[in-house]
Amino acid sequence: MSLDGTGLSTHAPPALDAVDAGAGRAAGENFPVALRLLPPRHRRYLMAVYRFARTVDDVGDEAPPDQRLGLLGELEADIARLYDHGSGVAPGSEAVLGLGPAVTECAIPAQPFTDLIQANRQDQVVARYQTFEDLLDYCRLSANPVGRIVLYVFGSFSEQRAALSDRVCTALQLAEHWQDVAEDLRAGRVYLPAEDIDRFGVSDEDLARPSAPPTVRALMAFETARARSLLDSGAPLVGSLRGWARAAVAGYVAGGRAALTAIAAADHDVLRVTPRPRKQRLAAELALAYVRGR
Repeated sequence: MSLDGTGLSTHAPPALDAVDAGAGRAAGENFPVALRLLPPRHRRYLMAVYRFARTVDDVGDEAPPDQRLGLLGELEADIARLYDHGSGVAPGSEAVLGLGPAVTECAIPAQPFTDLIQANRQDQVVARYQTFEDLLDYCRLSANPVGRIVLYVFGSFSEQRAALSDRVCTALQLAEHWQDVAEDLRAGRVYLPAEDIDRFGVSDEDLARPSAPPTVRALMAFETARARSLLDSGAPLVGSLRGWARAAVAGYVAGGRAALTAIAAADHDVLRVTPRPRKQRLAAELALAYVRGR
């Protein structure tokens, strides 16, 4: 698959020839995508996974709307070819080709990658979610696969760990949605569950304001607390891991906590500015999660 001519060429992630490739975009995430202290092998694999996920998102968000489903279909076909001993993967599909070593050496199954593609298909037809459960179903495609892949990268996958990882990843996705309410609305998407919007008496006009009124702040406080509870329930995953896997996952948990703290520190006004976690807070949360194991 080639992204040439899709309008993505100026936004596509850089090649993965170096360990730090893609670090510019990864630095903008709430959590450390691939901690610098990790061994080069693990960093390469995590950055390859990140680049694939970002490429899928770019296709779903930035390609011409009438081409998105076709391009996502090409990505899925290339994943199938990759698992067929890499035969026939288009030379232009660097994001898929870059997964090869990780897939082979870590025995990562194809399903998490195809789930990420399916999440972006869903984004093309679903712009709002009625219930929180509906949103959780979306996160099962858009977020949870990444955590499962990370467990495979570190040779630490088990069904019990995957269940905890799903909670962490869903919470991370929710934190990102809550940070980006204004940006998502401009793109025509509202991830806040409609039942919660109605419960707090919030209108689309409220969400479009330059600063959040009290009703929106109350709604965001509720959603942030719910995401934090979910994150904390999955955080014992850290304590089940050892070595580099423990450090990496502690970083993800820390990123979620720091992001949710940033929203609270902004008095839950996610409309005036996008709340971002401070590096000092992230570092402190990482150390705590690593030592406490949760």
